[in-house]
Amino acid sequence: MNIAIKTKNITLNSALKEFTEDKIKSLEKFLGNTELLLAEVELCKLEHGYKGNVFRAEAQIQVKGKLLRAESTMDDLRKAIVDVKDSLQVQIKKYRETR
Repeated sequence: MNIAIKTKNITLNSALKEFTEDKIKSLEKFLGNTELLLAEVELCKLEHGYKGNVFRAEAQIQVKGKLLRAESTMDDLRKAIVDVKDSLQVQIKKYRETR
């Protein structure tokens, strides 16, 4: 699976990159290797108009014939990534049922 990770206002270190890739790759077991074409993930720290640390994680997964998308905003980036993964997992299950 190809995973493209973009960041804004944060540094993508190896631990964060590995955590993100592990969560997104865990979705493969619900789809199968042949259906998942591309995954794009954007991680950012929101600054303007927010007090404290507010992070946003967004992911899009291109599967055969459909684009699945999820977004989460939380005070912990890792929690936001897990929330996005969970949301995509639900969407994948619905996608599999309708095929």
